[in-house]
Amino acid sequence: MYFLFKQKTTQVISPARLILLSAMVLPAMFTNAQTIKGTVSGKEGQLPGASVQSPATRQSTSTDLNGSFTLNTHTTGKVKVLVSYIGHTSEEIELDVKNGINDAGVIILTPTEGQLGEVLVKGTMAPSQIKALSIKKNSLAIMDVIAADAIGKLPDRNAAEAVQRVQGVAVARYHGEADAATVRGTPFAWTSTMFNGSRLPSANVTGGRNSVLDAVPSEMIQYVQVAKALTPDMEGDAIGGSINFITRTAPAKRQLNVSAAGGYNTFSQNGTYNGSVVYGDRFFKGKLGVMVAGAIWDRQWGTDSYDIAYNTGLTDPTQQKSISTVMLKRYMGRRQTYGGNVGLEYKFNTSNKIYFRGLMDKFNDIRPVYESYVDYNNSRYQYNYRYSYYQTTLNGAELGGEHQLSSRIKMDWAVSDYYTKFFLETPPTNNNKGLPIATFRQKINGGFNNLSSDGKRYWGFDSPDGIGGDPLHFDAGLKDPSEVMDASKLTLQQLVISQLDTKEHDKTAQLNFKVNVATKVNLKFGGKYRHKDRTSTFGSNIVYLPGAALGIPNSPALLTLSQLQRTAFPEKAGFFTKLKSNHDNLMMDPITKEQLLNLYDPATLKANGFGDYTSASNATNIYTGTENVAAGYAMAEIDATDKLKIVAGVRNEYTSLNMQGSKATKDATSGATNISDVEVKNNYNALLPMLHLKYALNDHANLRAAYTRTFIRPNFTDLTPGESIDNSKSPVTITRGNPALKPTFSSNFDVMGEYYFNNIGLLSGGVFYKQIKDVIFSDRTTYSENGGSYVLTQARNLNDAKLFGFEGGINKRLSFLPGILAGLGVEFNYTYIHSEVEVPRTGTGLSDKTSLPNQSKNIFNSILFYERNGIMVRLAGNYRGASVETINQAAGKDFYVWTDKNFTIDASATVNITKSLRVFVELNNLTNEPLRLYMGDKRRVTSTEWYGSRGQAGIRWDIIK
Repeated sequence: MYFLFKQKTTQVISPARLILLSAMVLPAMFTNAQTIKGTVSGKEGQLPGASVQSPATRQSTSTDLNGSFTLNTHTTGKVKVLVSYIGHTSEEIELDVKNGINDAGVIILTPTEGQLGEVLVKGTMAPSQIKALSIKKNSLAIMDVIAADAIGKLPDRNAAEAVQRVQGVAVARYHGEADAATVRGTPFAWTSTMFNGSRLPSANVTGGRNSVLDAVPSEMIQYVQVAKALTPDMEGDAIGGSINFITRTAPAKRQLNVSAAGGYNTFSQNGTYNGSVVYGDRFFKGKLGVMVAGAIWDRQWGTDSYDIAYNTGLTDPTQQKSISTVMLKRYMGRRQTYGGNVGLEYKFNTSNKIYFRGLMDKFNDIRPVYESYVDYNNSRYQYNYRYSYYQTTLNGAELGGEHQLSSRIKMDWAVSDYYTKFFLETPPTNNNKGLPIATFRQKINGGFNNLSSDGKRYWGFDSPDGIGGDPLHFDAGLKDPSEVMDASKLTLQQLVISQLDTKEHDKTAQLNFKVNVATKVNLKFGGKYRHKDRTSTFGSNIVYLPGAALGIPNSPALLTLSQLQRTAFPEKAGFFTKLKSNHDNLMMDPITKEQLLNLYDPATLKANGFGDYTSASNATNIYTGTENVAAGYAMAEIDATDKLKIVAGVRNEYTSLNMQGSKATKDATSGATNISDVEVKNNYNALLPMLHLKYALNDHANLRAAYTRTFIRPNFTDLTPGESIDNSKSPVTITRGNPALKPTFSSNFDVMGEYYFNNIGLLSGGVFYKQIKDVIFSDRTTYSENGGSYVLTQARNLNDAKLFGFEGGINKRLSFLPGILAGLGVEFNYTYIHSEVEVPRTGTGLSDKTSLPNQSKNIFNSILFYERNGIMVRLAGNYRGASVETINQAAGKDFYVWTDKNFTIDASATVNITKSLRVFVELNNLTNEPLRLYMGDKRRVTSTEWYGSRGQAGIRWDIIK
């Protein structure tokens, strides 16, 4: 290895010197060896995972994702090579093998005759399933695979939705669309998201390392690999697993596909549309390959969100369950996703090729938001209007090459540059950009008639005397029914600009060698270096307050909502109809977008008596940082017997982190906040041994076992150098990051079995166990020092955890059924997960046992499909069980916030009009399944969102293929 890992010094030989040195030295180590290289292709293009073997020499290999193979024969003269692939006629060719590298060219396989061949020729799903199953069967890691044409068979519009059907994968939904994915029930940041084998930079504004995937249209993806047990040549920061998105590359022959669709959203009652173009070809006698893909999704959407806040900060345990506010929030907006992908490949000769991949993605989330509060603690209404225009970009490029340096030595390399940014650019005035929020308030003079004897508002099941309401039949409970929300009484009390920008920029270089050191042994080794720059602003609020609200004499009168320019409320199909009661009195005509932005104009602020009351401690929410990772690995692939393959190796990753931020200290006497710069460093090493065993019971069945050690780096928000000290409070409160956090490590054990059916299908199942060390939680500690009392909130490595579970699935075509029923098939997978971690209870010396955040005990997918004579119909269900999202260390388990179980049903249908023209229909969320969150008890709702259903119809035209 060219990395020497030490705590204080790291010696690195440059990749250029290493390539030159290796090119000169390594070929001399092996002479008189023979290698056959070629490509396997079929009607549907390159065939990944095809079996290539030389029966006489008992050597075998499989094709890579591009259908290419490298077979070492260790013999010269006439050699027969047998190529086989599911659903295709095997092909045997004879080559006159000479010393060195031999070119077998392109080997074409044809579909078999009979029923399976008919499915391949006329079906719409079978080719993609074959590709995915073939890659899975021949992979060294324990993984699942989805091919591009399979992604398009269900209404999955982005990269996160594309993986929600995979066994053991759960997704997070953001206002009706999936935006993040996790493997085997671990927190989302514990699953790595990669593009072409390199982890994506993250624009996650909360500081998490998981990438937000709603910016990547599914049309940009060629394959998705979900690895559940890693091999040493994969990046090791993935406790749950890794999701690797392979972008499109040049096809074996000319391809031009066009799709267009239009649709409708039942909630927003507006149209949607999308379109895509994919073009690929080869020029100069096949040496130059080109692939260009573009996609656009433009859709109207809406959400009703019913949110309840509780008084969890009170000291009385009963009153901690009383209600602070009830909010009815309506989103009504537009989402736009644009994606462009280009892939170039130039093949100099059999032994050398270079490639280029470029990606440009943009996601716009434009949404006016209307928030109506009933504030029980302050006996008032509150109305917020904000115009949200969130933007996410993901741009990048990768240049790489593959070189057969000699008959036994293969080298590949790549350099990449990816950049992502999440930002808001409204309002366009005053040089302060972010999320503009206008807050209006109205006093409720008559009070409420459904309060408990302690003066608090409860749900009936929590109330100490049984007085309260039902969350699903919410009633504000006004003593005076005429005290409704009124635009002439709602006064403008606050203007805020919330700043949420995040930027992350990764530059990566990697180099790999694969050496055939013996007949049954391959050695692979290499290294990767990544430099990351990150800038983040989260929780920084610019605040403007009117003098009249602060009691400043001679201030201009407060503006009322009725005095401002307004527009009609987007009532559409009704206002919170799912709450089973009428809430139209909380539906207010909002101010216009132009009026909102004009309020921030300096002249308007001054004329209405607004002053800037922004906290000086805002500076602690802004940080910049760099992170450098140097990684190296070595692994051996050993064919111990004809049936047993062993993969053993080790990976090492050294991380060096440097962050700059600010520290805020509030003086107890003067009340002034002093800001000072602070810089922190955090360096650590991760040594990751791994062992895989793969045993072929027969041609149709594999048994796998693996031990892997993986880790996850702390989130940036936990490492931030920012610190806030408030000496005016007793005890003194301190909030700070923890740059000394250790990474979380996991020892993973997996046993999996696979059986591949003759007619394109799979039966699989297995068990897994993870022993996790140094889990990170936000810790709140009370302590005394030098006669003073302090409360410190800081992330810490607190406890270890464990996770175990089992999974099973079947993908089966029911071709044994008679007649037309032979087109039926089923896909079903189920995962059971149990995790356990101890969470210290603040200030008590006790602890609570709970599951890991985001971990659902039960996950399953079910698909019933029909394929016959060019007709494809699919009905899909996706279930994710309840999972804890927020842990309250101070109050205990009754105050943990959970996401409730969720089951969505989607459907799609495709009909082939001609060999090249298809029409399709796609439907999402047929049952209008809401997203629910609750605190402790399922009846104690914290949030419920309804999205409605959506659908679209369109055409796909394979103009050339």
